[in-house]
Amino acid sequence: MSERLPGLGLGLDAMHTPSEPRASAVAVLYRRVGPGVEVFWVKRGRQLAFAGGFYAFPGGKLDAADADVPVKGATGEEAALRSAAARELFEEAGVLVAEGAEALPPERVGALRKALLAGEQGWGELLKAEGLTLRAEDFRAAGRWVTPPSQPVRFDTRFYLVEAPEHARAEWWPGELAEGAWVKPADALARWGDGTALLHPPALHAFQVLGSFTDDADARARMTTPPYCPGYVAQRIEFQQGVRVIALETPTLPPAAHTNAYVLGSGELLIVDPGAADVKQYAKLLSLLSGLKSEGLRPVAVVLTHHHGDHVGGARAVKERLGVPLWCHARTADRLDFPVERLLEDGEVLELAGDVPQRWRVLHTPGHAQGHICLVDARSRAAVVGDMVAGLGTIVIDPPEGNMRDYLAQLTRLRDWPVGTLYPAHGPPIPDGPAKLDEYLKHRAQRESLILQAVPAEGATLAQVVAAAYADTPPLLHPVAERSALATLEKLMEEGRVREESFQYFRV
Repeated sequence: MSERLPGLGLGLDAMHTPSEPRASAVAVLYRRVGPGVEVFWVKRGRQLAFAGGFYAFPGGKLDAADADVPVKGATGEEAALRSAAARELFEEAGVLVAEGAEALPPERVGALRKALLAGEQGWGELLKAEGLTLRAEDFRAAGRWVTPPSQPVRFDTRFYLVEAPEHARAEWWPGELAEGAWVKPADALARWGDGTALLHPPALHAFQVLGSFTDDADARARMTTPPYCPGYVAQRIEFQQGVRVIALETPTLPPAAHTNAYVLGSGELLIVDPGAADVKQYAKLLSLLSGLKSEGLRPVAVVLTHHHGDHVGGARAVKERLGVPLWCHARTADRLDFPVERLLEDGEVLELAGDVPQRWRVLHTPGHAQGHICLVDARSRAAVVGDMVAGLGTIVIDPPEGNMRDYLAQLTRLRDWPVGTLYPAHGPPIPDGPAKLDEYLKHRAQRESLILQAVPAEGATLAQVVAAAYADTPPLLHPVAERSALATLEKLMEEGRVREESFQYFRV
């Protein structure tokens, strides 16, 4: 991802239009253990487009057929959503919550689950054939959450609190899900705290509520009224403790329309990449910080990963409003038109005091920009990576500022550091950082091979090389692709495999 390229002319300045949320349902399955409860959670496969690699509860989107399943005690949308929650709970956890299910032997329940997952039997058909009835009282409303407008895929999700029947056996089967198990809320929150279990706000809130479970009614009342959630949309997003993100609309390259600003720390705070110049956008960040300050947290600095406009647009205003210094690399500072109070160097550590102290190591990672830096947390290995990788779209290497050789070297360095979760400037977090970095390296190697093949001995222009090497890319985006292709050609020229003469490229 990058700031807009001059003269691109792709009509990229249109207002961001959020996607329409899809109706979905989630079952928060719990069982009583001593004075508290355990909850069945699942880890979504990292290959999934939405929340891949995150821990969550069994759930999914509403299918059209869910509306055809009768639910005793509910009608219309309320019945359809409970039907969806019951179906997803059965598919993902093997727990069949329906009147009459207690009479089915475990072998029969397993066979029905296999048939449903294989598409051999429909949900309504299965229930009717087995004489089972869904009951609204088994799926008790426990909140509603809507995915923030910044995300490309959005859901309007109803949560239902479900107590596991005595006869039920929750069981994870490999497939779309990578894990599934019973967990104590305190243990889930501890894993969230150390960064080994990423949670979206609804799951985090549910575990915080269920960690002090007294009874079903109290839990549902608290789950239904989460703080900082106007219009069912979370205003505080903290995927792991001490790493908060707020997506601000910026002039960046599609498919992204936002740049993530990060607020790091649990006492002292760093604000990373307040990229929106629009006061209505960076006001969202200032509002978040105002709330954190009222709770005793203290901003200490604004940090920039690099100088591109979609990362620095609000930096001056935010630092002045907060009365804090600006920190960045020297090669970023000399590209700004406002003062920088501290120059960051490769290898130094930014220590943040707090309930959970953090130590963020600065890595100078040129390639996308000469002054680009990443921050890596020593404890959790979380890495705020700016424009090294993207959770949405791709990264443009734009010469002369961009250098493909340097970029590839820094991708390798990050992969081998090692890092854990990557927090990019564009798109959602990437839980398996090394795998994503390795994927980027392989993709760049494949693209380099295509570019080299597209350079004939008799010569070709840059546009001709791009047309051949980026045949899988829409022509509308070829002006963007040209920049990364040029960076690759420059690398190949440095290696003596391509030469340039009069704006023509020749294979050596």
